[in-house]
Amino acid sequence: MNHEVDRLLANPYLETLAFISVALVALILFLAIFEAVTRYSVWNEIKRGNMAVAMATSGKIFGICNIFRFAIQQEDTLLTSLGWATFGYVILLAAYFIFEFLTPNFNIDEEIGKDNKAIGLISMVLSVSLSYIIGASVI
Repeated sequence: MNHEVDRLLANPYLETLAFISVALVALILFLAIFEAVTRYSVWNEIKRGNMAVAMATSGKIFGICNIFRFAIQQEDTLLTSLGWATFGYVILLAAYFIFEFLTPNFNIDEEIGKDNKAIGLISMVLSVSLSYIIGASVI
Protein backbone atom coordinates (compact mmCIF):
# COMPACT_ATOMS: atom_id res chain seq x y z
CA MET A 1 0.00 0.00 0.00
CA ASN A 2 2.74 2.48 0.94
CA HIS A 3 4.58 1.77 -2.29
CA GLU A 4 1.45 2.55 -4.29
CA VAL A 5 0.94 5.83 -2.42
CA ASP A 6 4.62 6.72 -2.89
CA ARG A 7 4.32 6.00 -6.60
CA LEU A 8 1.25 8.22 -6.90
CA LEU A 9 2.88 11.03 -4.93
CA ALA A 10 5.91 10.89 -7.21
CA ASN A 11 3.70 12.66 -9.75
CA PRO A 12 4.09 16.39 -8.95
CA TYR A 13 0.49 17.16 -9.89
CA LEU A 14 -0.93 14.47 -7.61
CA GLU A 15 1.50 15.44 -4.86
CA THR A 16 0.34 19.05 -5.09
CA LEU A 17 -3.31 17.99 -4.93
CA ALA A 18 -2.55 15.78 -1.92
CA PHE A 19 -0.78 18.58 -0.03
CA ILE A 20 -3.54 21.07 -0.84
CA SER A 21 -6.26 18.62 0.19
CA VAL A 22 -4.60 17.77 3.49
CA ALA A 23 -3.83 21.45 4.18
CA LEU A 24 -7.44 22.48 3.52
CA VAL A 25 -8.88 19.75 5.75
CA ALA A 26 -6.40 20.68 8.51
CA LEU A 27 -7.22 24.37 8.08
CA ILE A 28 -10.96 23.70 8.43
CA LEU A 29 -10.34 21.59 11.55
CA PHE A 30 -8.00 24.17 13.11
CA LEU A 31 -10.45 27.00 12.41
CA ALA A 32 -13.26 24.96 14.00
CA ILE A 33 -11.10 24.60 17.12
CA PHE A 34 -10.40 28.33 17.09
CA GLU A 35 -14.15 28.97 16.82
CA ALA A 36 -14.75 26.71 19.83
CA VAL A 37 -12.26 28.51 22.09
CA THR A 38 -13.30 32.08 21.33
CA ARG A 39 -16.14 33.81 23.16
CA TYR A 40 -17.61 35.12 19.93
CA SER A 41 -18.89 33.37 16.84
CA VAL A 42 -16.11 33.88 14.31
CA TRP A 43 -18.15 33.42 11.15
CA ASN A 44 -21.19 35.35 12.42
CA GLU A 45 -18.94 38.26 13.37
CA ILE A 46 -17.22 38.18 9.99
CA LYS A 47 -20.64 38.11 8.31
CA ARG A 48 -21.57 41.22 10.36
CA GLY A 49 -18.46 42.96 9.05
CA ASN A 50 -16.36 42.74 12.23
CA MET A 51 -12.92 43.62 10.86
CA ALA A 52 -11.12 42.77 14.11
CA VAL A 53 -12.40 39.19 13.96
CA ALA A 54 -11.59 39.03 10.25
CA MET A 55 -8.02 40.21 10.91
CA ALA A 56 -7.46 37.78 13.81
CA THR A 57 -8.88 34.89 11.78
CA SER A 58 -6.88 35.87 8.71
CA GLY A 59 -3.73 35.80 10.81
CA LYS A 60 -4.55 32.26 11.92
CA ILE A 61 -5.24 31.17 8.33
CA PHE A 62 -2.02 32.73 7.07
CA GLY A 63 -0.04 31.31 9.99
CA ILE A 64 -1.25 27.75 9.47
CA CYS A 65 -0.70 27.87 5.70
CA ASN A 66 2.72 29.46 6.15
CA ILE A 67 3.83 26.63 8.45
CA PHE A 68 2.63 24.13 5.82
CA ARG A 69 4.66 26.06 3.24
CA PHE A 70 7.84 25.72 5.25
CA ALA A 71 7.26 22.00 5.75
CA ILE A 72 6.63 21.48 2.04
CA GLN A 73 9.76 23.46 1.17
CA GLN A 74 11.76 21.09 3.35
CA GLU A 75 10.40 18.31 1.14
CA ASP A 76 8.80 16.65 4.13
CA THR A 77 6.30 13.88 3.68
CA LEU A 78 2.61 14.67 3.75
CA LEU A 79 2.30 13.22 7.25
CA THR A 80 5.33 15.16 8.54
CA SER A 81 3.94 18.38 7.06
CA LEU A 82 0.63 17.73 8.80
CA GLY A 83 2.50 17.10 12.05
CA TRP A 84 4.38 20.40 11.76
CA ALA A 85 1.17 22.26 10.92
CA THR A 86 -0.57 20.73 13.93
CA PHE A 87 2.37 21.56 16.20
CA GLY A 88 2.47 25.10 14.79
CA TYR A 89 -1.26 25.55 15.29
CA VAL A 90 -0.98 24.50 18.93
CA ILE A 91 1.75 27.13 19.36
CA LEU A 92 -0.39 29.77 17.62
CA LEU A 93 -3.34 28.89 19.85
CA ALA A 94 -1.13 29.00 22.96
CA ALA A 95 0.19 32.40 21.84
CA TYR A 96 -3.39 33.65 21.62
CA PHE A 97 -3.99 32.62 25.25
CA ILE A 98 -0.64 34.06 26.35
CA PHE A 99 -1.55 37.32 24.60
CA GLU A 100 -4.81 37.27 26.60
CA PHE A 101 -2.91 36.60 29.84
CA LEU A 102 -0.34 39.36 29.22
CA THR A 103 -3.02 42.01 28.77
CA PRO A 104 -4.76 42.11 32.17
CA ASN A 105 -6.20 45.60 31.54
CA PHE A 106 -8.61 44.29 28.92
CA ASN A 107 -9.96 41.02 27.54
CA ILE A 108 -8.67 40.17 24.04
CA ASP A 109 -11.72 38.08 23.08
CA GLU A 110 -14.13 40.80 24.23
CA GLU A 111 -12.20 43.54 22.43
CA ILE A 112 -12.03 41.57 19.18
CA GLY A 113 -15.72 40.72 19.55
CA LYS A 114 -16.41 44.49 19.93
CA ASP A 115 -14.53 45.10 16.64
CA ASN A 116 -11.47 46.68 18.24
CA LYS A 117 -9.37 46.80 15.08
CA ALA A 118 -6.16 47.59 16.95
CA ILE A 119 -6.42 44.35 18.93
CA GLY A 120 -7.44 42.43 15.80
CA LEU A 121 -4.39 43.76 13.97
CA ILE A 122 -2.02 42.86 16.80
CA SER A 123 -3.53 39.37 16.95
CA MET A 124 -3.09 38.97 13.19
CA VAL A 125 0.52 40.18 13.22
CA LEU A 126 1.30 37.92 16.18
CA SER A 127 0.01 34.85 14.30
CA VAL A 128 1.81 35.77 11.08
CA SER A 129 5.08 36.58 12.85
CA LEU A 130 5.06 33.41 14.92
CA SER A 131 4.35 31.33 11.83
CA TYR A 132 7.67 32.51 10.36
CA ILE A 133 9.53 31.56 13.53
CA ILE A 134 7.79 28.18 13.72
CA GLY A 135 8.33 27.63 10.00
CA ALA A 136 12.01 28.47 10.21
CA SER A 137 12.41 25.77 12.84
CA VAL A 138 10.94 23.08 10.56
CA ILE A 139 13.73 20.60 10.03
